[in-house]
This record gives sequence, structure tokens and C-alpha cells, in this order.
Amino acid sequence: MVEYSHPIQGTKLKRSTNNSKACQALLAVFFIMSGALAFAAEVSFPTRPLKLVVGFPSGSSADVTARIVAKRLGELLGQAVVVDNKPGASSNIATEFVVRSAPDGYTLLVGSVANTINSGMGKNLPFNFSSDLSPIALITNLPNILVVHPSLGVSSVQELIALGKAKPNLLNYASSGNGTSPHLSGELFNLMANIKMTHVPYKGSSQAISDVLSGLVPVMFSPASTAIAHINSGSLKALAVTSAQRSGVAPKIPTVSESGLNGYETSVWFGILAPIGLPKDILDKLNANINLALQSSEVRSQLLAQGIDVLGGSKEDLAKYIQTETDKWEKLIKLSGAKMD
Repeated sequence: MVEYSHPIQGTKLKRSTNNSKACQALLAVFFIMSGALAFAAEVSFPTRPLKLVVGFPSGSSADVTARIVAKRLGELLGQAVVVDNKPGASSNIATEFVVRSAPDGYTLLVGSVANTINSGMGKNLPFNFSSDLSPIALITNLPNILVVHPSLGVSSVQELIALGKAKPNLLNYASSGNGTSPHLSGELFNLMANIKMTHVPYKGSSQAISDVLSGLVPVMFSPASTAIAHINSGSLKALAVTSAQRSGVAPKIPTVSESGLNGYETSVWFGILAPIGLPKDILDKLNANINLALQSSEVRSQLLAQGIDVLGGSKEDLAKYIQTETDKWEKLIKLSGAKMD
């Protein structure tokens, strides 16, 4: 027999050592079974189709990226990965939907540069993009290309800057709308080059590129997927890509950074995230399979054909990237006075 004191009453009680050993044995069995169940849950995920939510319409670069990656990811996981478009409010509708979803791995978000721009704007949102979602992996990067109409008579970033300084406030640049990556690419360029090109917003890239092709607006930071055909035909002249590295779709075009504005970087990037609270084993499994999908030669070639570069990486890589992007856009919006509405 073993004596022990009750933690509250202080009364000495007696307990059989045989009973104690039996309890210990039962506890051991319990923990073994719990571990087995946890392991079974890990290896069995997923048991039904996954939903990949996109905050932009069908045919957008976000949608194209999601569908190419989802197909291969579904093959690797053994379950379909269905793309669910919920466009509107610069991806805020889709983001809120995922934030409010169960953290079970079956509802995922294609996050993008739009989310970090929205966060940097300082507006009250019904969610916090950085803390209400669990990063899984960066997937792709779509650089903008700084293009000009041939009639402008410039052939390099430095010549464009010189023209901007010689004729202040006379240069206009087009974008797909206020608060978009092409818009803020131009504002960052203005700030770093110490010039003042005037922003001309449009409702989408196709309308903007149309006026640039006509020469009505001579400059644009265009998504690579929109501009590359016009560059190849000679209708537009490419000066630089806005990403940190040269783009796989146009490797001969230098970056803005290597063209004289050291440290300049903007792009339309995409990453996959889940509602906060998703268990680590499922996060790790999703990350591993997303990276495997991105290594597929078929996936890479399909994305490159759309002007999209493959990224990949760890959960921590995406978390760090989101914080860096949010800080950058918040600072730029304040310094430039860019109008988002």
C-alpha cells in the first residue's frame, strides 16, 4: 500500500500499488493508441477533395496559376484540388472566406501581392492577413515589365529617368487600376528615380495596354503575360523587368535594379495559405507536395508559357516574404501619397 495526501483536504489516503500499476498500464495503452490515431490522421489526409480559393476571376494570372498547380497537386495527394473563384474587393472577399473556414486543410487560399498591398493601406479589414492565416508555400512570381511606346525614343531605364527629369510631370504611365501591382510599381519607380510620372488608371490590363500600344499613354509597368507578345512583335519596347531576378520568359531583359535603381523589386507573386490553426503535420504534408508539384516539368513549362516563374520554398519563406512585402507597401503608400480608391 502507498500513502498520499489529498492536495486540497490534506487527508492521508491509502492506495494499492497493484491498482497504481494497473492505472499506469492503462495510461500507456491510451498514449500508444492516441499516437496511432494521430499517425493515422496524418497519413490519411486528405480523404476528400480540397478547395483552392482564388480572389480573382477566371482567366486571371491568379486563376491560371491555381489551375495549373492544382491539377498536379491533386494527383500527388490522391484527391482533386478544385479551384473556387471568389473575385472582388482586391481578393478581400476570398481571403475572408478562407479565414472563416475550418482549419482542416480542405480550404486553402491563393494569396497574392494584393493582400499585402491591402494590409499596407492601413484600412480596417475584417481579418489580419499576416496573423489569421498559416503560410504554406510561395508558388509563383509574375514580374511586371517596364515597357514604352517606340515613339517615346528611349531604350533604357536611365534614358527614361533622364527624360522624366528633363520634362517633369509630362510623362504618363498606365496601369490596370489604383492599388494594383503595376500602379505601385510606377510609384516605387518615381520615388527611387526622383521623377514624377503621372499615373493613369484603367479597369484592367487589357484596356491599359491598348492605349499604350496606340501611344496615347507612353509608359506602362505591364504584367509579363500581357506584354510579352507585343514586345516580341516590336509594338512595344521593353526596358526592364521589375522582379529581383531576370524572368525565365524574357531572360535577355535586365531588371530595373541592375539598370541603375539598386534594390528595386515588385512583382505579382502568389502563395498558398490555410486558416490559422491547421495542424503542423498537415501543413508540412501540403508544403512538401506543393513543392513536388512545382518541380514537375509539365507544370513549369505551362507556367513559363504564361510568363510566370516558379518559386516554391518553406512555410517560413512565405511568412518572411509576406512581412517584407507588407512593410514595403505600407511605407511606399505613405511616402508617395498614392491613391488606392
